[in-house]
Amino acid sequence: MTNGPVQLNGQNFTLGQLVDIARNGRAVAVSVNSEARIKKARNLVEHWVKKGTRIYGVTTGFGALSDVTISFEDTKTLQRNILLSHAAGVGNCMADDVVRAMMALRINDFCRGNSGLRLETIQTLAHLLNAGIIPVVPEKGSVGASGDLVPMAHLSLVLIGEGEAFVDGVRMPGAQALAAKNIEPLELDAGEGLALINGTQFMLALGCLALHDALNLCKHADIAASMSLETLMGTRTAFDPRIHNARPHLGQMKAASDMMKITQNSEIISSHSDCSRVQDAYTLRCSPQVHGASWDAFGYVERVIRVEMNSSTENPLIFPESGEFLSGGNFHGQPLALACDFLGIAIAELANISERRVERLVNPQLSGLPAFLVKDTGLNSGFMIAQYVAASLVSENKILAHPACVDSIPTSANKEDHVSMGAIAARKCRDIVENTEQVIAIELLCGAQAIDMFTNLKAGKGTMAAYQTIRSKVTCMTKDRFLSADIAAVRKLLHSGRIVKAVENAVGRLY
Repeated sequence: MTNGPVQLNGQNFTLGQLVDIARNGRAVAVSVNSEARIKKARNLVEHWVKKGTRIYGVTTGFGALSDVTISFEDTKTLQRNILLSHAAGVGNCMADDVVRAMMALRINDFCRGNSGLRLETIQTLAHLLNAGIIPVVPEKGSVGASGDLVPMAHLSLVLIGEGEAFVDGVRMPGAQALAAKNIEPLELDAGEGLALINGTQFMLALGCLALHDALNLCKHADIAASMSLETLMGTRTAFDPRIHNARPHLGQMKAASDMMKITQNSEIISSHSDCSRVQDAYTLRCSPQVHGASWDAFGYVERVIRVEMNSSTENPLIFPESGEFLSGGNFHGQPLALACDFLGIAIAELANISERRVERLVNPQLSGLPAFLVKDTGLNSGFMIAQYVAASLVSENKILAHPACVDSIPTSANKEDHVSMGAIAARKCRDIVENTEQVIAIELLCGAQAIDMFTNLKAGKGTMAAYQTIRSKVTCMTKDRFLSADIAAVRKLLHSGRIVKAVENAVGRLY
C-alpha cells in the first residue's frame, strides 16, 4: 500500500494515482468536499421522482424504450433489471488492474456530483475496491456509446449481490464475495442502475493503463536503439541537437537527447570514429524521428485521457447548482476511440522499427557480428528464432492497428444510430502494447548479447547500466537454451521500469 487513500473529488485525478490504485492496491476515499454536492443532486432526483417528473432512465425505460413510462412503484425494479439485462458480456475476464481502474475511475466520475446516485452507493463501490473484491468483467460486448454498458453492468452487479467476483484470487458468486468481506448488498433506488453503467470507464481504464505502459515503452525503445547503435558500430552524429533544433518536433528532440545521454562515453563508438562509413541505416539514424513521432502522439492521447478522467459521462446529468437535469451524450466514446486508435498506431511503430534493428543485429551480413549472436552457428541457432517472434508480433500489430473508430453499427432499434467502438479500440491498443513490450525485450536481449562480443571495449554509460540490469536476470548465451524464459525475464524488467531506472541513475533523467 502506498501512502493513504487517494481522495477522489472528480477534478484532479492523475494517471499516476490511477496506476497506484490499479496495480499497487492503493485505497480510495470519497472526498469530504464531494459529499455535499452528491447529496444535493440525490435530493433533487428523489424530489423529481415523487413529483412524477419524466426523466430518462429514472421514470422511463432505456434506449428505444425511453417512451415507456415507469410507475413510482416500479422504479427500484427498473434499476435492478437494467443491471441484469445489460450484463450480457462474453469472452475472457478482464485483468485485475483493468477492473480496479474501472472502479476507481467510476467513483471519481460520481464524485463530481452529476450522477444523482446516493452517497451510500458510491461509498459501497469504494468499499468493494478497497476490500479487494474484483468483479468478473468479460472483455467483449461494448460498442462504446451509451457508455460501456455491458462491462459496467457486470462490474455493478456485485453491488447488489449478483454476478461474480474474485476475492483473494478465488472466483465466486457476487453475494458470496460481499459476505466474505462483510459488505451488505445494496437495493438500488431510482436512477441508480442507469447511472452505474452509463459511462466510458471500461475503455478509459484500458486507455489509461496502455498510455502509462506506452510512456514507459518509449524510454525503453530509446535505450534499446542506443544499444543496437553501439553494437552495430553506428555514430552519434545523428543525435546532434543542431539537427533536431532545425526541425523542432518536441518528441524528436526528446528522443535524440535521450540517445545522446545513453551513449555518452562509449568506447565502442569512439573506436571507429575515423571509419569510412558516411551514414547509418534509417533504423539507427532516424530512430529519434520515429520514436519522437510516437512521443508526440502520446502527448495528444495524454491530454484526452486527462480530460476524460475528470469528466461526467452519465446521462442524464444532474446540475445541483441550478436544480436542473439535462439529457445529452457525454457517454459517447468517440474522443477515446480516436485516441486509443492513435495510441495503438504510435506504439506499433516502436515495435516496427525495433524488429528491423533486431534483424540487423542477428544478420552477419549487416552486423559484422557472429551469425545470430552465438558461437558455433549451425550447431547453435542463437537468436535466429527470436527475430522470427519479433516479426510475428509486428505483423500482428499491423492487423490490430486498423482503426476501430471508423466502424459503426446502429443499436437499440436504431435509436443509438452511431457508436464509437471505443472499447474495441482500447482492447486492441492493450494488445499492441503487450506485443511491443515483447519486441523491445527481444531487442534489449540481443543488444546485451552483442555487447558481450566487444570484450575489450566498454559500452556507453547508459547502455552499460541497461546491460548490467539485463545481465542481473539473464546470463550471456554461450549455447542454445530455452529462449522464451529469457525473453519473459527481460520483458518483466522492462514492464517494471527497472531498466529505465538503472539508466537514469547512471546518466540523469530521460524524457
